[in-house]
Amino acid sequence: MDGTAEVTVVVVDGDPEFRMGMTALLGSVCGLSVVAEAATTDEAVAAVRRFRPRVVLMGLRPGPEGEPGIDAARRLLRLRPQPAVLVVSVTADDDSVLASLRSGARGYLVKGSGAAVVERAVRAVANGETLLGPGIGRRVAARLAGPDPRRPAPVLCGLTLREHDVLDLMARNLDDRAIARRLAMSPKTVRNHVSTVLAKLHAADRAEAIVRAREAGLGGGL
Repeated sequence: MDGTAEVTVVVVDGDPEFRMGMTALLGSVCGLSVVAEAATTDEAVAAVRRFRPRVVLMGLRPGPEGEPGIDAARRLLRLRPQPAVLVVSVTADDDSVLASLRSGARGYLVKGSGAAVVERAVRAVANGETLLGPGIGRRVAARLAGPDPRRPAPVLCGLTLREHDVLDLMARNLDDRAIARRLAMSPKTVRNHVSTVLAKLHAADRAEAIVRAREAGLGGGL
């Protein structure tokens, strides 16, 4: 795609102040145009279908059901034409970054990044590049270069990546709300994943699932 063409953007976040600030920032940059704002996943999907933006800049934070998150990114990336998703989050822990990239996002920044960083990231993902905020790229590259702790044991092979992530955090003794915060999803979505994990593992309860997860090597992180 022509890198000199106008980059149209939909700004998605449950916080109206964030949307307003980001819209003002992007609107002040030559060649960038915010065509819509959205507060929820459904609003974001509708905006992308209507305006067909090149980029969706999506704030990522735990929130109530329907508020944008990793699952929202997956929904947006199933649309055609497919937008590039740039995540802007309050946290940049490795799990959140990797979960975003696995969902199909092309970029990841921390909220509060400077205008020049945001502009460069929007232009980069619009042109098919992957861009991570300062310091994030080195950490993620180092983690990916090491032994893969996420390779599932045979007993876990039937789980999706997201179910695997949830089970790993269960094995670290995190409750559903803590898992929701860590993975930037709603507690209801976490409960649904937990139920699916128990069914796939044929576990009678959460405790049995945790035992199996630890036997398979999960739950060793911090």
